[in-house]
Formats: sequence, structure tokens, C-alpha cells
Amino acid sequence: MAVRPSAVAFDVVETLMSLQPLAGRLEEVGLPTAALPAWFARLLLYGVGLSAAGDYVSFPDAAAEALRAVSGYRVSDEQVDHVLAGFAELPAHPDAEPAMDALAAGGVRMICLTNGSADTTRAFLHRTGLAGYIENVISAGEVNSWKPPARVYHHALHALDLPATAVALVAVHAWDCHGAKRAGLTTGWASRSEQRYGALFAPADVTGADLVEVADGLLALPTGARAE
Repeated sequence: MAVRPSAVAFDVVETLMSLQPLAGRLEEVGLPTAALPAWFARLLLYGVGLSAAGDYVSFPDAAAEALRAVSGYRVSDEQVDHVLAGFAELPAHPDAEPAMDALAAGGVRMICLTNGSADTTRAFLHRTGLAGYIENVISAGEVNSWKPPARVYHHALHALDLPATAVALVAVHAWDCHGAKRAGLTTGWASRSEQRYGALFAPADVTGADLVEVADGLLALPTGARAE
């Protein structure tokens, strides 16, 4: 049984950071706004797939190549740069700050664990007023692998100096929660993006409609050593 975590590691892209404004930039380079989900899915495929093969590609490079692919290789380098520049302006989802506020009030430490760039994530946190809640930003690139291999989550545990049983991964992606669960962490999943938790994945310990419900659920877990 899961226990109340001492720390929470937030996924960033789509969990804290809204990608929706990028749809406008896609339209500006001649792509339909509906291409956004396919682009992000292709981006993840490239990053995770190369990691599974033992290689590593940075988030910006995966994003650029995925954009070229979903466009049928019709976009220019300048157009790719224009779309990717939008990452520097993306807002936080409205449930991010109240969830962090609840966790902070409960004495829970918080970090970000992202497949993206640490610098881009830090800039996002400062721009959206979330930086004061987050003690550290950890990029999966520090171990040359995208999530969900266990070594990425273990790297975060090392940075926190906490055992897996004391840390929860919070995400809107079931596959991310699955990876964290297999690495021994507690998991919290918000249904905001995927709507339903996929049956292929190890069940999350806490689920909610948004990050606030997930934070409240984690805080309500019993204290003490987790029984495996």
C-alpha cells in the first residue's frame, strides 16, 4: 500500500505546461491545428524509441524532426524554428499552482522531472510563478535517456536523497506513471489529458480529474512505511 510521500516529482510537458498555444504556430506555418497531438506523439516516439535503442536525442532535436515528419517534410528550417520558439512562451495549466500550494502546505518537497530541457523548464517555472515551489529541475538527459526507464526515476531519487517509497511521480501520462511505479515510486495520475487510465499500465496509486485532486489524494495517503 502506498504511503503519503515526502516529495513529489512533477512531469512537466502537458502535466504542468500547456502545449495548446503551439497549435497557433502550426497554423502559421501552414499546418492544421489538429496536427498538435500527432506532433507530440511523434516527438515522444522518437525520444523514447531512441532511448530504448541505447541512443539519446535532446528534446529540441526530437521535436524538430517530429515536426518535419508530421508535415510530410514540407516545412523549412525557419518554420521549424518558429514553431519551436513557442516553447519559450507556453503557460502553465491552471491546476498546477493550486496543486503545488496544497503540497507545500502539507510539507511536501517538489521537483520537476522532465524529458525536456532543464533550462527551458526553469524559464517556464519563473515565467509562470511556479519556481518558488520547486527545489530542483532534473532533466532525463542527465542520464542520457528519456523516461520511462527506471534509471531516470532513480536519478531523481538520488537527487532528492530519498527512497522510492517516499517519492511520488505526478503526471498526466499513464506510461510515465507506469515507469515510475515499476521503479518503486508512488504514482499520481490526472485524467485531464488522456481521460481514462489505460489498462496496459500498472495502476496509479492516486488518480484525479486534475492535479489538485491528485495532490489531495497523495496528502490523504496513510503515513508510515509502505507495505509491498
